[in-house]
Amino acid sequence: MKTLLSRSVALPAKRMVPAALIAATLAFPAVAKETNLESLTKAAQQEGAVYSVGMPDSWANWKDTWADLKANYGLIHQDTDMSSAQEIAKFEAEKKNATADIGDVGFAFARVAVKKGVTQPYKPSTWDDIPDWAKDKDGHWALAYTGTIAFIANNNLVKDAPTSWQDLLEGDYKVTVGDVGVASQANNAVLAASFANGGDESNLKPAIDFFAKLAKQGRLSFTNPSIANLEKGEIEVAIMWDFNALNYRDKIDRERFTVNIPQDGSVISGYTTIINKYAKNPNAAKLAREYIFSDQGQINLAEGYARPIRTNVTLPQSIQDKLIANDQYSNVRPVTNFSAWEKSARRLPRQWQESVLIH
Repeated sequence: MKTLLSRSVALPAKRMVPAALIAATLAFPAVAKETNLESLTKAAQQEGAVYSVGMPDSWANWKDTWADLKANYGLIHQDTDMSSAQEIAKFEAEKKNATADIGDVGFAFARVAVKKGVTQPYKPSTWDDIPDWAKDKDGHWALAYTGTIAFIANNNLVKDAPTSWQDLLEGDYKVTVGDVGVASQANNAVLAASFANGGDESNLKPAIDFFAKLAKQGRLSFTNPSIANLEKGEIEVAIMWDFNALNYRDKIDRERFTVNIPQDGSVISGYTTIINKYAKNPNAAKLAREYIFSDQGQINLAEGYARPIRTNVTLPQSIQDKLIANDQYSNVRPVTNFSAWEKSARRLPRQWQESVLIH
């Protein structure tokens, strides 16, 4: 149901994490905090289950986290897949008849959930490791993993894989951006181009002008940037989330594709857990969030191509090799003006039609 990560990630089997390692990863430096975690763990184990929405096994490798929670704490788990908007609507509609404890929603939806009053706060022990832009000061939400707009180039069709928006403009290949005005990935591609060319959430004109130039050159492709079209060689360069690009690359043939973050600017976004205010298993939901932000929880996400929010976690070499180097992310920006971006996104379909597709 989500439009961010691919649901068809082929996830490698992972060795079950020993309980001692979990304890170490979740350990608090202060005795009082250790006692708090011990109390939380006992309360969660008494509840015995955690019910999620929008957190299926194949998305961001949630399956390994659910397996760890069961193996180490005895928590049984069940998920119902749905979109971010549906998750919030469910929490709001069911209220005290809640059938879900925790959900995973897109960055833009986090504030919506808090505004509607359907969340409860919990700050995991690794709270200080999360950047300020990526968390709610009261603990109602925090991004666990991010996505950044990237380029994927077919090495058989493109001589020099682009590393900037300027490279795209000067290339001789076709560029696929997807369904602008409809798909979240495509809309964020436009925002990324705007950031790189002097615009912002309230001003997408630099991006519209950029894509209009591509269209005038006859280089804007309207092929869907799907794994099937990449595999068939119908896409030369596509603009998409880094985790989708990396996943597709590895599922087809790592040698055939190059994935880069545009060095002149891009947008970084992500997903956050929200704990249902009316959860029947609130402690299990809080323990799940605690685990998600632990070292192993972050490693689990990275195994599914979702870039962990905590940069001080040492990822196994095999996972590091699958991801893009950290230094490529030095010029990426999060959305900071959500109301302006919402208004711009509403105007975007018409702008795209009148100023880009016309060419």
